[in-house]
Amino acid sequence: MTRRASWKGHIKFGDLTCEVGLYSALTSSEKISFNIVNRKTGHRVERQYVDSDTGDQVQKDDQVRGFQLDNGDYVVVEGDEIAKLMPESDKVIRIDNFIACDEIDKLYFDRPYFLAATDGDGEDALSLLAQAMEKQGVAAIAEAVLFRRNRILIIRPHKKSLIATTLNFDYEVRSQATTFKSIPEQEFDDEMLELAGHIIKKRAGTFDPSAYPDRYNDALAELVQAKIEG
Repeated sequence: MTRRASWKGHIKFGDLTCEVGLYSALTSSEKISFNIVNRKTGHRVERQYVDSDTGDQVQKDDQVRGFQLDNGDYVVVEGDEIAKLMPESDKVIRIDNFIACDEIDKLYFDRPYFLAATDGDGEDALSLLAQAMEKQGVAAIAEAVLFRRNRILIIRPHKKSLIATTLNFDYEVRSQATTFKSIPEQEFDDEMLELAGHIIKKRAGTFDPSAYPDRYNDALAELVQAKIEG
């Protein structure tokens, strides 16, 4: 792949190891973005941190993380204290086990990456793994230290290649039971279910992402272009 990898290392499954890279499957380069500018001068505005009580500007060396207590006070945590907690990385994605592709609730899916070999020797190994997983209908659960955090990954076959998606941790996913607790349990008769099924079949189709443009971003682009042209 020609794009720059977000992460490089190795993947290990069984006795096989090969060099791989993670390439972000998402991009924001086509999205319209703005800077904050001074209406009077047209100059870009810089962000400054100020003390919420005194209003004085706080220099970078005096900025430190703080955890707020219930009484409003803060427990200060120094940067070197946080650095010591960051796990050491051996640059290895280790596959723990293989599971059915639909076993994980998609609520846990975080960010997708293309998983590709960074040298010629690894391409055959990854292709073999992808085709074997596709044939058996399984995905791989793996662990690695990515971007200074320990991460869980689900690796899935996709058109003879592999997609690695970081997973949210259990504490990050809200319980559905809390949200839907007010919905009463209700059973519908066969006639109602048949009617609903008829509507679903009548509206059956396929998903084409190009058929759903970002109308807001397109409108922003047109607005900016119109202003450039005066």
